[in-house]
Amino acid sequence: MGGDAGPSVVVAGLAKFAQTAPDASFILHGPRGVLEPLVERRRSLSGRVEIADAADVVTMEDKPSHVMRHGKGTSMWSTLDAVTDGRAVAAVSCGNTGALMALSMLRLRRLPGVARPAIAILWPSRNPQGFNVMLDVGADIRADASDLLQYALMGASYARNGMALSRPRVGLLNVGIEEHKGRAELKEAYDLMARAADKGGFHFVGFVEGGDIPGDLCDVIVTDGFTGNVALKTGEGTASLIGDLLREAFKFSPLSRLASLLALTSLKRLKKRIDPRRVNGGVFLGLNGTVVKSHGGADETGVAAAVGLAYRLGQTGFAEKLAARVASVAALAQDAPEQAGPAEEPGAGPEHSEGQAPL
Repeated sequence: MGGDAGPSVVVAGLAKFAQTAPDASFILHGPRGVLEPLVERRRSLSGRVEIADAADVVTMEDKPSHVMRHGKGTSMWSTLDAVTDGRAVAAVSCGNTGALMALSMLRLRRLPGVARPAIAILWPSRNPQGFNVMLDVGADIRADASDLLQYALMGASYARNGMALSRPRVGLLNVGIEEHKGRAELKEAYDLMARAADKGGFHFVGFVEGGDIPGDLCDVIVTDGFTGNVALKTGEGTASLIGDLLREAFKFSPLSRLASLLALTSLKRLKKRIDPRRVNGGVFLGLNGTVVKSHGGADETGVAAAVGLAYRLGQTGFAEKLAARVASVAALAQDAPEQAGPAEEPGAGPEHSEGQAPL
């Protein structure tokens, strides 16, 4: 029921994704009288949707604290309870981000050893997989050294399961790549990540800068929620500006309009490559369950992408693997600096034994 355009776009996106995944089934949460007619008009959803009747809705203006106290009858609460009860493998919402995070922590609880959950997004990059993982982008504006280490572990697990990278490269976002630069907590996090890399199943590349976010130096960029959210909004605004400037340039003269026709195929390829709708969906990491936050302004293509992301993570058993990974390295922040590297754990690299999937 969340999002700028309401449930009609959500159902349209669900139907769009359903055409690509004939084995998937869905639970829609909201007023039955509103949702049933929307579902009945979509042939691809026939017999595949259960409607969980929820009369109340969380609005974009609702404060998270109010929703936590009085939101039991809302569609958002009902959605998260479906994951808690095991009726669904993941929750997807286009609604109020603050309320969704607060309710997710209330209903799903944090993984043992996780102080602060994080929101991870996919950022278009020059890497062969086409995207980098960046977290946190807004779950919490603060993060100390141990939080940043947990983000590295969770981001690496996401890249491993979501992009099939056996040993993701992790970078710590800073104002420079030199080890002496940055705040004290970043320098401490640098040491923690360097020591944790082997057991955590990732390669630590050290400090990275803002220009490396879309680059090929690393696969996972770790930062605090304040910095990550500013970077995300800056990237979205810059992409929008470039699109507007390209349209203006091609409309400048009859010759430029002709050039746009000749370059139409390439322009379509570029648009698809950087289209934020294709990677819509921030994953809440550090919870006992998978929650995907879709952009509130997503159209049906964006909603389909967010549902598809939740579906793929559910197929891989991502929530269980993430919990196991975090639990196996929960004490890394307290490890002595001089401790020798731990023995290779099953699945930590590409040569895991048959039948064991890397976490």
